[in-house]
Amino acid sequence: MTVSATIRRQRLTPLWLLLPALAVLVPMFAYPLYQLGLLSLFEYGQPQVSGGEPARFVGVGNFRALFDDPTFWTVLGQTVVFAAGCVVVTLAVGAALAVLLTRIGPLARAVLSFAALTAWAAPAMTGSVVWAFLFDSNLGLVNEVLGLGGYNWFYDRSVAFALVGAVVVWHSFPFVMITLYAGIQAVPTSVREAAALDGASALTTFRRIIAPILRPLIIIVVIQSIIWDFKVFTQIYVMTGCGGIAGQNLVLNVYAYQKAFASSQYGLGSAIGIVMTVILLVVTLLYLRALRRTGEAL
Repeated sequence: MTVSATIRRQRLTPLWLLLPALAVLVPMFAYPLYQLGLLSLFEYGQPQVSGGEPARFVGVGNFRALFDDPTFWTVLGQTVVFAAGCVVVTLAVGAALAVLLTRIGPLARAVLSFAALTAWAAPAMTGSVVWAFLFDSNLGLVNEVLGLGGYNWFYDRSVAFALVGAVVVWHSFPFVMITLYAGIQAVPTSVREAAALDGASALTTFRRIIAPILRPLIIIVVIQSIIWDFKVFTQIYVMTGCGGIAGQNLVLNVYAYQKAFASSQYGLGSAIGIVMTVILLVVTLLYLRALRRTGEAL
């Protein structure tokens, strides 16, 4: 076997290993995505669902109506800002706790890791319901402790987004913490010890020494968090009652749900889904590129 044939075989080996997963995932995702794209090209509402009228082909009409709607751009902006805030806070909390894990004893490390993984394992629905109950205006423990009797935390848009963001961060930071902690452990001990001998604080050590070494890993964590936080649905839907007062706490996923199911504009809701898919596809391509650079992908 020639050298070129050997190299070609080595390059093809990962593809062969991916075939079983592709055989399951491609049909599972390709058909729904095809139907979503097809539906976005038709005027499809309750009359069409009930069979009273045939679906009318409108081409890019749904997308044109969507892009001409000021509410869409407002919701898109809110989604971007909300996701960006969640990503920044998640990364900050996860990185801080990852550094803390390297500086505490085995028992404290085990307790902190267990508590974090418990938050990570909690279903989004369960966590959202519990947090909403804690901040309930009448029965909530937070109002009782703070003596705010009857204060509605979800009336103000900014406060409501902050509370939902806190739940998203609570669910997300364990992934960042564990990932960065594993990366920090891979940094040579001599490097960290040298920084400590030079009098560098934990923050300075992480910012000036560890972070540059972990830059590829941090990029992957950030892009993964963007994908998760951009498509948040459950927390917003449950905690704000499907978007809050007058829809002031809408994000794209909830907005698509309202258009498709609450308003029976299934074609328009599908168009929103396609826009979200394109945005997340771009982010996913960046994610795969970052993986490739770190040697974890082809």
